[in-house]
Amino acid sequence: MKIALIQSSLYWENPKSNRNYFEEKINAINSDLIVLPEMFTSGFTMSPANVAETMQGETMMWLKSLAKAKKTAITGSLVIEENSNFYNRMVFVFPSGEIQFYDKKHLFTLAGEDKVYTSGTQKIIVAYLDWKICLQVCYDLRFPVFSRNSEDYDLLIYVASWPKIRTNAWDALLKARAIENMSYAIGVNRIGEDNNGYQYIGHSQAIDFLGNYIVEPVESESILFAELNKEKMLQTRQKLGFLNDRDAFEIEKL
Repeated sequence: MKIALIQSSLYWENPKSNRNYFEEKINAINSDLIVLPEMFTSGFTMSPANVAETMQGETMMWLKSLAKAKKTAITGSLVIEENSNFYNRMVFVFPSGEIQFYDKKHLFTLAGEDKVYTSGTQKIIVAYLDWKICLQVCYDLRFPVFSRNSEDYDLLIYVASWPKIRTNAWDALLKARAIENMSYAIGVNRIGEDNNGYQYIGHSQAIDFLGNYIVEPVESESILFAELNKEKMLQTRQKLGFLNDRDAFEIEKL
């Protein structure tokens, strides 16, 4: 599977400008899956009412149209309002226009995300092109129990607004998640500075099931491409057998 990682700055709380920017980039890409950053229509805002859309809103219709036209899947997170609640929702749009989604479970309390957004409660595994893909958002990266590979998924995807000051943690934790789960791991982070003065340097990357870089971190605006080989991963899992010895547990639902 060929995956495109779009690392970019974002227009603050301006969905139309962000859509226009990403459409130009997406139209130049040929891949099976395109990954956008966290809150790609707005930046990591704690004022969701300023940018919230519905699942029938303009951005979702735009994503469906692009996915169909490009015959590719597209994923990333945006602010969705539903039943009077706001969600940091990672959507996965198939080439057919079908949609699956994951609501960010671990809300970033340091920024007050838990005060204005509603936490998701379900781990989501998407089936696409014979790959099982686990969807995760930013702060989820710090919580390995939630991402533990009890489903034998093949790929972890993290979309993020991860600040420059904690880049070392981003790099280390992405490698750890790949290694402990014997899964490919992809992290797509934004760059630039937001309206709160936080700086981001990207470090979007792709890592294989043994912790080796397929795509090394970069700090500039970039479109990065990762080629993943599922058969090689499955052969390595069978040879080493590490997942056979994983601990069994259940996550208590809220």
